[in-house]
Amino acid sequence: MVVPWRNRARRAVETRLRDGLRTNGDTRPHYIVCGHDALAYHLVNALGPATVRVTVVLPPGRHPTAPDIAKIRGIRVIRADRVDETALRAAGLETAAGLALMQQDDVGNIHAALTAHEIAPRVRVVMRMFNTGLGYGVKRLLGDCEVLSDAAMAAPTFVAAALGEVAPTNFHHYGRTLVVAHRDDVRPEHVVCGIADTSDPAHMVMLPDPARADLVLAEATGQQPATEVAANRIARARRIRRPLQGFGQALRSFLSRKIGIATAAVILVAVTFGYLLYRTDGTAHLDPWQAVYTTLLTALNGADVEVDKGVVVQLMQIVLTVAGLALVPLITAAVVDAMVKARLALTAGRLAVPREGHVVVVGLGNVGTRVIRQLHNLGVEVVAIDKVAEPRGAVVAKQLGIPVIVGDAALEETLVEASVGTCRALVVVSTDDVTNLQAALNGRSLQPDLRVVLRLFDGDLAQRIRSTFSIFRSHSVSYLAAPAFAAVLRKRQVVATIPIGRHALLVTIVVVAKGSPLDGRPVRDADQPRGARVIALLKAGQRPRWSPPPETLLGPGDELTVVARRAGLSALIKQASPPAPPPVVVPAQPSPEASSD
Repeated sequence: MVVPWRNRARRAVETRLRDGLRTNGDTRPHYIVCGHDALAYHLVNALGPATVRVTVVLPPGRHPTAPDIAKIRGIRVIRADRVDETALRAAGLETAAGLALMQQDDVGNIHAALTAHEIAPRVRVVMRMFNTGLGYGVKRLLGDCEVLSDAAMAAPTFVAAALGEVAPTNFHHYGRTLVVAHRDDVRPEHVVCGIADTSDPAHMVMLPDPARADLVLAEATGQQPATEVAANRIARARRIRRPLQGFGQALRSFLSRKIGIATAAVILVAVTFGYLLYRTDGTAHLDPWQAVYTTLLTALNGADVEVDKGVVVQLMQIVLTVAGLALVPLITAAVVDAMVKARLALTAGRLAVPREGHVVVVGLGNVGTRVIRQLHNLGVEVVAIDKVAEPRGAVVAKQLGIPVIVGDAALEETLVEASVGTCRALVVVSTDDVTNLQAALNGRSLQPDLRVVLRLFDGDLAQRIRSTFSIFRSHSVSYLAAPAFAAVLRKRQVVATIPIGRHALLVTIVVVAKGSPLDGRPVRDADQPRGARVIALLKAGQRPRWSPPPETLLGPGDELTVVARRAGLSALIKQASPPAPPPVVVPAQPSPEASSD
């Protein structure tokens, strides 16, 4: 039999856990993540369950392409069919520091954000949205709310990879425009920070020793970002392409094989017999144009009956007349056939004219839609493939005049329809790893030196593919975007995200708190090898100092602009934060049995 006081104690503990509190005096901030896909998984890891408390609201089922979030140690999991008021209260929203809505449904995220605002108006909300315009409208109504798009963050990386560049980032900070560039492409005095050693693409080193970094963050002094330079190079190559090459491709697509052979044969007969008639009829006094004129009129209109001519001449005139009769319907058939083929190609989602030097994008979901838009804005010719007749990006593709081929990209014939054999790059960003890998392999079989950029959800598979097939470049949208989501959720001021390969660096501002381990210490103590690098220092009442001297002393309120990895940034924030107050120890209450004794 359970005594009443134990029932009351158990209910009190359950209530405190439901409200997100801990009975052991845990003062760590509490964050709630709603979602079950790969982005939610990487976000939880980026938050660092060892340093904060994380509650994850999961639906009953598991996302087919995502790792199991429930297996992450140190988190609390709540199962709920939908993110409603009951689920948010059970997760402890009233006392949470932040709420991350990572569902792939824009309307569902907005509904959850409005519900959360009614429960706890002061809780920070970070929404994942595809339609950022709609999200910004809601943001203005909610106050402490941020709207982010993982597709918008990752799309420039795929665009840069398709154009042969390593990193696409350029941003404005403290009055300067900074770009990611190769060290050889900028002057030494313009280099702000070395960010990566990419000499071995399979094992890139982030934030190495400055002398080893071949990829740097530099001040832009009038030069364009690398992606724009690469796109302009492609556009110029397309303009100076041999003029007859495009005409030949159009002519080949205009005529079907059978009609083309028949038309060529009739023209050959007409030309041959016209020349023989010109030589045999004793009209050698005609100039070449008069001879062609006479031959064409004879072929198209038929020659006048001339009984006084020889049999040979009469036979030639008959052949020319018959050839002329055949030539007219053949030309008509060619025109009709080309018009029908073009109409069927548009209806069935095929190219009416083969392409060359273009970029093929497989998958018109959130990421693919933004990739084709950015490539089009850069002036790069694009062909899209999707297995769905009306994908999410169909409207955008139609507005931009980008042809969309409806078919399975894992099939070689679909890639042939998209002219992958003559394209510049193949960007595969569908939501199926198997389809993506099969499309990449088939693309390589059509063009051995093809540049292939893969989107893969399985991180382990991506790493093995990178090491086995060094010809591929693989990226994970979720892995690239998660650090920025985590930083915004924790109210860190994110200046920019620098994606490099499958890594992501954050450019963010860290404020030195009074009494923190960095208070009174030199700038060199904030630098962490392969973890964080200080690029600017802003002291109160002073102008920003770029690349501050290592011996510069730090004080309370100083703002450090750093380029950091996730672990390095967490360690630096810990150094810049004041020491945590000692936990409040609540004395244990004596049990009734002990008091009765």
